[in-house]
Amino acid sequence: MDNLWIFALGLLAQGLFSARMLVQWILSEKAHKVVNPTLFWILSLAASLLFLYYGWLRNDFALMLGQVIGYYVYIWNLGKKGVWGRIDKPLRIAVLTVLVLIPLAALSRMAGNWPAVSEALFHNDAIPRWLLVLGTAGQVVFSLRFLYQALYSARRGESLLPAGFWTISLIGAVLILTYGILRHDPVVILAQSCGLVTYIRNLMLWKQGTRA
Repeated sequence: MDNLWIFALGLLAQGLFSARMLVQWILSEKAHKVVNPTLFWILSLAASLLFLYYGWLRNDFALMLGQVIGYYVYIWNLGKKGVWGRIDKPLRIAVLTVLVLIPLAALSRMAGNWPAVSEALFHNDAIPRWLLVLGTAGQVVFSLRFLYQALYSARRGESLLPAGFWTISLIGAVLILTYGILRHDPVVILAQSCGLVTYIRNLMLWKQGTRA
């Protein structure tokens, strides 16, 4: 029963991740080019919070690492989209403070009980060391897409989703999908399988827009 609700939490998080891609995909198809809607980043932030907790419950360092890396990029992009500026200053400060501190609080809690956490995360019989390395590598590559996206957008002064973002997404998704299959994790397998379709389609739209 415990595993069922944990998987349900993971599926909810992945549902939000998939919803962001669906929204972005539909709007891009309508515009006949790659677009970057605000809702994409709102859903990303909500899903990241849930999936970070899912990774914790699954004692899966690879999944947790991937969420921490991308989490703050989502907040930054929402700022570039003007979302935070539309909230009254006192409330904005409170919301941003809570959002910024959540991952830090989780990391602090881990650090406070590091021997037990290390045993659960890095000496987990369910995840061989080589598989953990593969999953971590996939999450790092997958998360680098948001660092790339943030740097690309910062240079241009607005939030954008360039071709490199989708290329890195495709490479990372293949690695994580392989990890999910070997880990027998239905949540990861379902999410990455669906993601591959949208990444490939966005690259096709980007090429069409370049030719046009």
